[in-house]
Amino acid sequence: MLNYLIVEDFAGQAVPFLFPQKVDHEDMREQLPYGRIIAGGQARLAGGEVVCGGSCSIPEIGSRPVEDAALIAASLSGLV
Repeated sequence: MLNYLIVEDFAGQAVPFLFPQKVDHEDMREQLPYGRIIAGGQARLAGGEVVCGGSCSIPEIGSRPVEDAALIAASLSGLV
């Protein structure tokens, strides 16, 4: 399982960042050059599908299971 953040890039596009669970969402946020955090939580692969959920340590930010999973899967599809 990995933590993730969905952030808005400078062009207004949603971009996912995946990182190890031992790194806190707030700590990762401080490292990213982008502005707005859209969502965050945990992601994993189950049966070949990306599954998102869980909580985010950044106040008022949570996961959007369906939207986040689709965005992460689309980003990863270019790596195969």
